[in-house]
Amino acid sequence: MRHFFKPVLLLATLLFGLAVPPVAAQTLEAVRERGFLVCGSSNPLAGFAQQDNDSRWSGFDVDLCRALAAAIFGNPDQIEFRSYRGEARFAPLQTGSVDVLMRNGAWTAGRDTRFGARYVTPSFFDGQAFLVPQSLGVVSAYELDDVSICVVDAFGEIAALDEFFFSNQTTYREVLYEETADLLTAYRAGLCQVVSASGRQLQAIRRELQEPAQHRILPERISKEVIGPVVRMDDDTWFEIVRWTIFALITAEEVGVTSLNIDSLSAARSPSVRRILGLEGDFGSALGLRPTFMSDAIRAVGNYSELYDRNFGAQTGAAMLRGQNALWSNGGLLYAPPIM
Repeated sequence: MRHFFKPVLLLATLLFGLAVPPVAAQTLEAVRERGFLVCGSSNPLAGFAQQDNDSRWSGFDVDLCRALAAAIFGNPDQIEFRSYRGEARFAPLQTGSVDVLMRNGAWTAGRDTRFGARYVTPSFFDGQAFLVPQSLGVVSAYELDDVSICVVDAFGEIAALDEFFFSNQTTYREVLYEETADLLTAYRAGLCQVVSASGRQLQAIRRELQEPAQHRILPERISKEVIGPVVRMDDDTWFEIVRWTIFALITAEEVGVTSLNIDSLSAARSPSVRRILGLEGDFGSALGLRPTFMSDAIRAVGNYSELYDRNFGAQTGAAMLRGQNALWSNGGLLYAPPIM
């Protein structure tokens, strides 16, 4: 593996005073030589990464990994997916055990600068939210008052609750737990009226309830969390490959390209559509990829909307509104630079 040669290159530089650029991991070359992409996430989470009874992985994270494999190989199945339990796991990246983490701990300055890793771009916007039973009769967090809330005493959740309820001039009673897993048990047992955690954690909890439709995640977020792929810091080309694969899925939704219509668009006249299909311009060669790498990713997994609907839509039995994860043109935060 190429990272074992870094000390040798550094020694040569020191001895001979060679003017060389920073050492690059050449991840793309390593992935191609291996024949498959090693992709992971920080922990299993329903909707994002879960295994079925046959140990097959599925979910939003897995679909993004499949998109990246399709961009590299033209085949979304050339991946090995791994899930690392814990909020943030940088060691697998540092050791080369994985090529990319599609979901890690939320993006912060410390995580982006201390561990030799780089957050690529947001793929999911989230924050602390509220899960309530429909019987409570509220549709907004601003209606909550004099309620008991199950919450984990970590990551600033209590401070966020205090600030929200103080500013809203309402009250709550905290029911504290150490582990997120305890929130589901407590809520089921009626030990609290409301659960507060990140929206993605609440969605996983909701999917475990006997009647998910009888519970709702309120639309407001009282904190901000940015989730996205993480790569090693020493390979700019690999960083761009991952980034523009994500951007391709977002742009495809913007211009109306889907996995179902992509093969019928070869005669399209729209420059934005032709560029994303690889029919006009060549945006892959500079990255060491085929001109069609974006369309290969879209054909394999669909555009961003298709990924979201597949993993969080009505067919899951616990549909989650897109909210912040809607396109910027639809009032959300999701945005990709132009392909041109």
